[in-house]
Amino acid sequence: MYSSLFFNLPTQIFFPKIWEGFIIFVFGLSIGSFLNCVIYRLALPNFFWKNLGGLKGRSYCPHCKHNLGWQDLIPILSFVILKGKCRYCQKPISLQYPLVELATGILFLLIVFYFFSDFLFSIFCLLISCFLIIIFVYDLKHYIIPDKIIYPAIAIALIFNTFYSIFIINNSKFLIQSLLSALGAASFFLIIVLVSRGRWMGIGDIKLAFFMGLFLSFPGILIALFSAFLVGAILGLWLVAFGKKTMKSEVPFGPFLVTGTFIALFFSQPLINWYWNLFLI
Repeated sequence: MYSSLFFNLPTQIFFPKIWEGFIIFVFGLSIGSFLNCVIYRLALPNFFWKNLGGLKGRSYCPHCKHNLGWQDLIPILSFVILKGKCRYCQKPISLQYPLVELATGILFLLIVFYFFSDFLFSIFCLLISCFLIIIFVYDLKHYIIPDKIIYPAIAIALIFNTFYSIFIINNSKFLIQSLLSALGAASFFLIIVLVSRGRWMGIGDIKLAFFMGLFLSFPGILIALFSAFLVGAILGLWLVAFGKKTMKSEVPFGPFLVTGTFIALFFSQPLINWYWNLFLI
C-alpha cells in the first residue's frame, strides 16, 4: 500500500532501544504461537468462527492429545528445552511451531521499524501479516487457501482502505487505485486458471491476488507478483535439480505470493528506484 500514495509521505526507520525491540519481538513470538494454534485447528472439522469456537480449549499435543502446561507453551524456548519432542509422548514436535513464532517476531519488528510514523497503518500491517502467515503455512501443508482466512482479510483491507481514504488522507484516488489493483491482479490469475483449466493455479490464488491488490495497490502489486513468480521459478528449478520434485509435481503457489507480498511491502520503493536507474542508464 505504501507503493502508491504512501511513497509521497515522509518515512523514517525506527531504531528502538534494546528493551523496546525485545518487547516487540517477544510480543510477535506470542502472536506466532497463537497463529500456530489457528493453523492447526483450521483443519479440524469442528472449527468455526462464531465466538472463535474452534479456538476454545487448552492446547494439546497433536499426537497423544495430552493437554500442555504453561511450561510447554513458551515460544521457541519450550521447543529448545524439550529438544523438539513432546514432554509426554516423546513424539517429535514439528519445526513449523518455532519457525512460525520466529518469523512472526521478526516481521513484527520490521513492520514497527518501517512504519512506526503511521501508527494506524502499522497496526493494520501487523494484523495483515498474521493473515498472510496463516495462508503461507496452511497452503504449504494442505494445498488450499482457507476461505475462513482470506475472506476476513479481504473485508478488513476494504474497510481500512475506505476509512483511510475518507477520514485520514481525504483522497478517493487511494481507494480507487487499490480496488483497480485488486481487480487487475485477480483478473490476471483468473485468466491463468481458465487457460490451464485449474492445473496451474487455483481459485484460492485468485482470491489471494485480489487481497494482495487491495493491500499493496499499484505499483506494489506488480513487484509482489513478479517476485512471487521469480522466487517460485528459482525454488522450483532447485527442487527439480535435486530430485525433490518433478516438472509435473504440484506445488502450492500461495506461499510464493505471500513472500512476494512481504518483499513488495518492505522493498517496493528501492526496487523501483533500482529499475528506473538501470533503465535510464
